[in-house]
Amino acid sequence: MTVFARRARASAGRMHPELSLVSYTLLGHLEESGGCRATDLAAHYVLDKSTVSRQVAALERTGLIERRQDPADHRVQVLRLTPAGQEILDRVTRSRRAVFRERLTDWPEEDLKRFAGYLERYNAAASGPAAG
Repeated sequence: MTVFARRARASAGRMHPELSLVSYTLLGHLEESGGCRATDLAAHYVLDKSTVSRQVAALERTGLIERRQDPADHRVQVLRLTPAGQEILDRVTRSRRAVFRERLTDWPEEDLKRFAGYLERYNAAASGPAAG
């Protein structure tokens, strides 16, 4: 798992040198959720609000996210990806898929099915009630 984490950090640095793995993680969450408040990001990742605030400010400065008023509550600001932020994530996704295809190209089909099953099991456990 340590090697996996190191590779993820290195990959993030190659995609956009000014962004950290944490930044990519936040961008991915915003994409998946369709946008959310900064306090929601802090709660989801169990981070201090000031930590998230610094990350959000950096992403805003690079033009990858923007704040918009929540249509349901005009007092609330929701963070959303900009087109540039979406492009970065799309590029990362394409790159990751290419790497996975390359690494798995020689694997027998039975091994791929077993690996996919393990990933599904791992992800299901990560999203379960004890995952928090």
